[in-house]
Amino acid sequence: MAADEAFYAAAERRIEYLTLAIGAAGVVCASIFWNIRAGAGVAIGAAISWINFRWMKQGINTLVRLSTDQQGVEKVRVPKRTYFKFLGRYGLLILVAYAILYSYRNLITSVLAGFFAVVAAVIVELTGQLLRSRHLPHSDS
Repeated sequence: MAADEAFYAAAERRIEYLTLAIGAAGVVCASIFWNIRAGAGVAIGAAISWINFRWMKQGINTLVRLSTDQQGVEKVRVPKRTYFKFLGRYGLLILVAYAILYSYRNLITSVLAGFFAVVAAVIVELTGQLLRSRHLPHSDS
């Protein structure tokens, strides 16, 4: 079980790093091919995407840890910080969407492109796992 946890923790770390790297590459490309405002929009979207993934991961890890630590307890205690991270990420996304729609209409596309940095990072990690699994020895032989 510990090997599985280490495997998933490493994959989550790689997704975080890949999100930042893909976001940075998107910022450079948007700045070169369009303008610096588009690059800033991609940076904002990628940063929010990274924060969203990180808070979701931390919230889920906290809930898993609490569910195992407090097994059999009648009233489970969940820290307020966990609620904030779970609900705060939605508030953050809504706040940014409102700010963009209200005052920066021309940044909508670039911020949305930045939001997809985490999706691209997950796809890269998944592809890497699939390619590495072909070279692993199978235990059923």
